This record gives sequence, C-alpha cells and structure tokens, in this order.
Amino acid sequence: MSETVVVLAEEPLNEADTRNLRLLAGENTAFTVLIPEDTRRNLALDFVDRLSLLEVGRAFRELLRGQPKAEEAKVEADEAQRLSVDALARAGLSGTVEVVGDDGVSALVDYVQKHNVGQAVVITTPHAMEDTFHRDWANRAQEKLGVPVLHLYSGTGYIGDS
Repeated sequence: MSETVVVLAEEPLNEADTRNLRLLAGENTAFTVLIPEDTRRNLALDFVDRLSLLEVGRAFRELLRGQPKAEEAKVEADEAQRLSVDALARAGLSGTVEVVGDDGVSALVDYVQKHNVGQAVVITTPHAMEDTFHRDWANRAQEKLGVPVLHLYSGTGYIGDS
C-alpha cells in the first residue's frame, strides 16, 4: 500500500527540496504538491521578511510592484507547477503537482481531510515575522489539522519551528 505525502510549496521545488523529500519517502511514497496562486500577499510583512534577509533592493522592488494581478499570479503558479513536476521527475519521485487557490493553508487542510495522507510538509522561504510569532503556513496548518506538520525551508536542509 502506498503512502501519500502532501506538500504545500511557496516556490517551485528545487534540487535541495526533492533531496529532503526523498529522505522522507518510503519505497511506495507518492507526493501531491500544492502550489497556491498568491494574489493576496501582505506587502508589509513581505517587506520586513526581505529586509531581515538583507535583500534590501528586492524588498523595495516588491513593495513598489504591489499585489500581483490575478493573471500574473496564475502565470507564476503555472510556471512553479511546471518546474516542480520537472524537479520531482529528475529526483525519481512519483507524484502530482496542483495549482490551488489563493489560500494555500486551506487547500492543504482540505486535501488532508479528503484523502488518506501519511504526512503533511510545508516548504517556504524564511519569514521573519510569521516564523517568530508562529503564524507561518506550517503552524497555521498544524492548528487546523491537529497533527504535526513538517516545515522545511526551501533550498536548505533547515527545519522550521512548527
């Protein structure tokens, strides 16, 4: 019998992410990766996050750009889906990648409640404010699901505090 691991990813999966997922996978593990169309970003929090990572130029560019339009968010999510499918294939991992609506945490919770899922994983970049005050995706999902949710930082082997 195969186990399903559902993954909520903020960005396209990369080599380090698939390497981490491989460490979680049994022989019969299938992954379902959820990628949200992010059109409702909190620009102030994103700005602080970028500053905390010393990405000053990027912080100001993203703040001035404002909220992405629905079409832009759809294109970005579709590209993230394509790149994530490729990353899973290169890593030899089986699974699917789905683009979900704006609220990734709700999509993750809905998926877990409707399917036989062995584990939930959230992969994000560091978010200074959300991580510090436990309002990140992993903590919010864990509160709603009542089960542990593994929080990995994209492109690293670091585990978030969820």
